[in-house]
Amino acid sequence: MVKKIRKRENRKLAIVQAEKIKKRLRENRDAFGLTTPQAGTSFKHIKNKHKRSQMVQLMKQEKKKQKAKVRRSRREAEARGEKVERQEPCSIDKMREPDETIVPADDSEVEEDEAMDEFEKYFQGGKKPKILVTTQKKPSRKMYAFLKELVCVIPNCFYYPRKEFPFKKICEYASNRDFTDVMLFHEKAQVLQGVYISHLPKGPTSYWRITRLKLGQEMKGGASCNASHNPELILNQFVTRLGRRLARQLAALFPQRPDFEGRRTITFHNQRDFVFFRHYRYAFKDKGEKCKLQEIGPRFTMKCRYLQHGTFDAKSGEYEYIWRPDSQVSRKAFFV
Repeated sequence: MVKKIRKRENRKLAIVQAEKIKKRLRENRDAFGLTTPQAGTSFKHIKNKHKRSQMVQLMKQEKKKQKAKVRRSRREAEARGEKVERQEPCSIDKMREPDETIVPADDSEVEEDEAMDEFEKYFQGGKKPKILVTTQKKPSRKMYAFLKELVCVIPNCFYYPRKEFPFKKICEYASNRDFTDVMLFHEKAQVLQGVYISHLPKGPTSYWRITRLKLGQEMKGGASCNASHNPELILNQFVTRLGRRLARQLAALFPQRPDFEGRRTITFHNQRDFVFFRHYRYAFKDKGEKCKLQEIGPRFTMKCRYLQHGTFDAKSGEYEYIWRPDSQVSRKAFFV
């Protein structure tokens, strides 16, 4: 406790000291009539590293002031009723490299393929999902806290302890007991690492890396929900053939007939091949004209590392997709 207080005090002193240095530097430049450096100015001629970093900081501050001034003038013009031309922001998503696997809106060939895949009977309402959830051997207390919330998120979800059974035997057991999917979570040093999702009885199997986990009990002002109501499902920006297949696997974990009385929404939002999981409860305001979102939790980020044909088979399994660091050297190349 004493160390935390001391660190906090040292942080405050460092901020105050930095502000004093900035003020003194600004006064000295004003005294000698020196102008503030503009964006793009080079400071290679300054040999002192400390002075050079101060000049770079001054340049960044001036650039930020100019941007704020332009933004303020644009808002004032809009308030006066003038027409303001807004440019489209340039992001990495907009500069995405062309990919031949991106599926158009009305592609009959892809729709026919999906009508014969392993998940079609769930979307037709012919079979209700039934999920078996397990973990690695000897899970930690944090894993149990996460599973306690996950069981409330996914309807018809049952936890079975791992004990000493291998994953392949668990898939066979679940298939004989009429389970539709198996989810196996594993951790390292009491930190959740990833999840294996195996669709039964004929696959496919995917492995997702999980990061940035935050439980609902850790969220300030989080909401509670009625787990008996089926949630509404939202899947965003799964545009390639691989992305649509992964999205269908994730959607097959949930019932396809939501209960709107529960006002519960689960979102899988794909951005740059990272899938953001969010769990919300919505409430209408002003006689239905506005809608307010309240997060229930948990929240985490997923990234697909591989997709395998059939159920889990580490030795002789055939892979549909494997992510490798050298396959995504370009920041503008996406697969999902």
